[in-house]
Amino acid sequence: MLTPRVHTFRETTLPSDTAAFTADDYRARMARATRSAADAGLAGLLVAPGPDLVWLTGYQPPAATERLTLLVLTPDRDPALVVPTLEAPDAAKAAGAGALALYDWRDGQDPYRAAAGLLPGAGRFGISDNAWALHLLELQRALPATSYASLTDVLPMLRAVKDRAELGRLTAAGAAADATYEEIQKVPFAGRRETDVAADLAESLRRFGHSQVDFTVVGSGPNGANPHHEAGERVIEEGDMVVLDFGGLKDGYGSDTSRTVHVGEPTAEERRVHDIVREAQEAAVLAVRPGIACQEVDRVARRVITEAGYGEYFIHRTGHGIGVTTHEPPYMIEGEQQPLVPGMCFSVEPGIYLPGRFGVRIEDIVTVTEDGGRRLNNTRRDMVLVR
Repeated sequence: MLTPRVHTFRETTLPSDTAAFTADDYRARMARATRSAADAGLAGLLVAPGPDLVWLTGYQPPAATERLTLLVLTPDRDPALVVPTLEAPDAAKAAGAGALALYDWRDGQDPYRAAAGLLPGAGRFGISDNAWALHLLELQRALPATSYASLTDVLPMLRAVKDRAELGRLTAAGAAADATYEEIQKVPFAGRRETDVAADLAESLRRFGHSQVDFTVVGSGPNGANPHHEAGERVIEEGDMVVLDFGGLKDGYGSDTSRTVHVGEPTAEERRVHDIVREAQEAAVLAVRPGIACQEVDRVARRVITEAGYGEYFIHRTGHGIGVTTHEPPYMIEGEQQPLVPGMCFSVEPGIYLPGRFGVRIEDIVTVTEDGGRRLNNTRRDMVLVR
């Protein structure tokens, strides 16, 4: 019989650094992006609605719109935003609107002609990954001498290095995720569905200031061996290992943390696997410092797990960047030779996954400092026993 959910979360206020970004902040970001594009041999950047547009301008148009909205950054003119007339009033209210010129177009007009008028007639442009294929094809038709490349390919580190204000928001988001983990240890696990615990996680994230919950992974017993299992109808049992991975956006910046708890007393093997993952995670975090390649973080974690005899069961990269989205460059994976730079923020999350049995993952967000790394998650990493 399932246990009803009766836990009441305590009220808590967490410290936060949420000073509003100003037009000058967005102006500096657009100038940096334009310079980076020129350094990469691009004629400019075209940014469609999505995280890049939010980061560069503070403007987030309606998610359902099919009408062309496009930020145009080229070295020979001021930043310009092509926007539908009916959405121009909202665009004008965006924090970065004072740093760019608005060009609106009405239904029935050709928006691609309006955009083409802001671009050189030839050249290679970077374009945001989530631009609609329809819009890209129409731009190519309007400007046949132009070509385009994904921003992830040509400027993968565009948002990777965070400034002080961004680090403040990421730190606050990490503290909110930590508070959520402290709370979830108090709820009953045994006899409840994974979805019940996932609902507790989501409720707590929102209580601690998240406006958006992106994921609440609850992988109990054999489900924990699937790294991207979310939460299903399986009833959690006494003796289960349970992988918890949760996060979202607080004040526009991401949180993402994982811990693995156990319902009741674990076996010796379960303790050993958890200890190996904890050692691998600790070694990888200690390896973080400016100048080393991203792949070195992955190598350190993977070496610990491989030497312990579980290398074939560590089946994903060690980490990913985080910022205005919960997954973005840089990636801690073999072959990524991008050097770490102070201000970069990314996860360190090794794991071991034994098919049909259980899994273990431990994850913190880490930022690169001038002489090493600093964790943005600071809850205990040893095995916590829950009821």
